[in-house]
Amino acid sequence: MQAPSRTPKPLDHLVLQGSPEDLAIAARFGTISYRELDILAGQMAMGLLAQGLRSGDRVAAWLPKTRAACVLPLAAARAGLVYVPINPLLKHAQVAHILADSGASLLVTQATRAETLGEGDRPSDCALITDEDALISDDVMPPSSRNPTELVEILYTSGSTGRPKGVMLSHANLWLGAVSVAHYLKVTPADRVLGALPFSFDYGQSQLLSTWAGGGCAVPLDYLTPRDVIKAVERFGVTSLAGVPPLWVQLAEIDWPVESLARIRRITNTGGRLPVPLVRELRAMFPAAELYLMYGLTEAFRSTYLDPALTDDHPDSIGRAIPFAEVMVVRPDGSLTDDGEPGELVHAGPLVAQGYWRDPARTAERFKPAPPASQQGGIAVWSGDTVVRDAEGLLRFSGRNDEMIKTAGNRVSPTEIEEAAIASGAVAEAVALGVPDPRLGEAILLVARPAGGSHEAAQEKLRSWFRAELPNYMQPREIRLRDALPRNPNGKLDRSAIRQEHLA
Repeated sequence: MQAPSRTPKPLDHLVLQGSPEDLAIAARFGTISYRELDILAGQMAMGLLAQGLRSGDRVAAWLPKTRAACVLPLAAARAGLVYVPINPLLKHAQVAHILADSGASLLVTQATRAETLGEGDRPSDCALITDEDALISDDVMPPSSRNPTELVEILYTSGSTGRPKGVMLSHANLWLGAVSVAHYLKVTPADRVLGALPFSFDYGQSQLLSTWAGGGCAVPLDYLTPRDVIKAVERFGVTSLAGVPPLWVQLAEIDWPVESLARIRRITNTGGRLPVPLVRELRAMFPAAELYLMYGLTEAFRSTYLDPALTDDHPDSIGRAIPFAEVMVVRPDGSLTDDGEPGELVHAGPLVAQGYWRDPARTAERFKPAPPASQQGGIAVWSGDTVVRDAEGLLRFSGRNDEMIKTAGNRVSPTEIEEAAIASGAVAEAVALGVPDPRLGEAILLVARPAGGSHEAAQEKLRSWFRAELPNYMQPREIRLRDALPRNPNGKLDRSAIRQEHLA
């Protein structure tokens, strides 16, 4: 396969990647061709500037997956503005923080959402639009000639740990990220890519941008239940599915029509490693599909992917660097680790974001000079995640440095405990936590959702499995079973909420 071009363009030029008459969007609100998307982006860019916005101003959108939510990233880029997507699941206090922190000059939302904002939640200098049609001008702005290094978006993290941070992304970051993903996923104009994840989540936004980079058709979906996903696959002829682990757990627990399973030719995962039993289950469920296991961080968009041809032999791997990324595994002193030696994943190259918005202190902690061995150099993202590289150059995720459990002098990865629990078949989801212990330093607490049957049976099966499969120091001292585990607005298990509930 020919290498993708490394030359970035303004983000709004993505609408020029597809054939004008092909569909760029198919959704409940209707269909939009690439030609129509180009015109809409131009009309909305003019409509934004008609609100009195100037180059560099921030425009926030707190919307479900409406037409405007799909077009605004391109329109803002064309108008020289900075787009700030806000997860529609967030409540007024979180929205207020993002509006104030970003210094948004305009909020685009719906009247029912605007009514939930309290006094002072929307800054006095932030205008409000609740009718997205008001942004559609009769005039059309042509494709921009923006400098690809310009800031074009501030993407806020979910805020599951502390205050949400605004990650600053340039045209080049988003353009090259979209081109890279479209290339290694082999997106074509024949693809219909379901966008079930929030657009305010980097992986969710990728469903739009990488689909357009490959000339395919994006299918945005707000779903209430996993069965809504199946219905969308059937209704829109979806060929590509993306999810985070909790969504894949849910999709694997329900019955699918055989025709729908056979239609899917690509499934992708990031936002957490899939347990090996679930990898095997998905491979069996979707016989015609290639499974892409991936790893990414908002600060660098996406870092690695595993070639689907290697999935069966390496189901616990996150693969190698994606196009344009340089990924290293380093020791605390910045030197490269040996094969089999755990180290911190460091990502360098043009996908690295510009830092955190108005937060130089936290930027300095995460965005630091690349290790001396880096070929690309410059500023790199030091992820805080521990990985191991094998002799074939494949990476395996071990855990986050700040989540490692220190028990009886041992460093234990929560991921290992969680995957052992799921492998037992007794539970469908699990979170391992370290709890203070005067003798051990920390003891292991496991919080899990049973896969079926009684809590007592699941407890007994887990205990037996752990005794057979794990050394003594990795045995959970306590197992708490719950019928449901909390999730954050991006659909991931909310480890912070689980920690607060069970360690209070």
